[in-house]
Amino acid sequence: MTGLDERTWAEAIGMYERRYTIAKVTARRHDDWAYDAHTLMRGDTPDVRGWRVNDPLVGEFERLDDPYYPFIDLPTDPEKAQLLRSRVHEIPRSSAKKFLVALSTTWLSVAKTEDFEEHRSELEAKADIILSRFPEGSHFYANTGRDSADIDYYQHISGCNTISTHVWDLGLFLVSDAEVGMVWSFTAW
Repeated sequence: MTGLDERTWAEAIGMYERRYTIAKVTARRHDDWAYDAHTLMRGDTPDVRGWRVNDPLVGEFERLDDPYYPFIDLPTDPEKAQLLRSRVHEIPRSSAKKFLVALSTTWLSVAKTEDFEEHRSELEAKADIILSRFPEGSHFYANTGRDSADIDYYQHISGCNTISTHVWDLGLFLVSDAEVGMVWSFTAW
């Protein structure tokens, strides 16, 4: 895979097709990125560039009554925006790359993925494409707890601060000066 364009982007987020994962990007319109995350949480949010999104809930009955399903505590005011920010912690770009890969695995666990080494370079190349949309100076926020910056995302991920109706969701917000993205995976037990 080479540079970022519509085709390479579509191939990169294609790694989330087999998972219950929402992956998309919107324009950064607010000083506080949490308000742009609110836009992303809405099911019918298109990609700001018109590129591919991954949203397995398109057309599902859960969205008929609630266009934000499965998300809760939407960041619609300063208090709720702070609540969202309190559930995520900044991680370095190198950790964001590993986390993007982990979010594509069947059990949200590289450690439980038997054939991971066979696909590792391909998955990491796709994560690099996703990250290339967010230049140096961008920020990455994971919901894996206070120690998020120190976690090796290729090892067992032991905790999360959920932002959905599900008991377990893992995700990453990607924030640049121009765009805000999310890759959010769910386990619906």
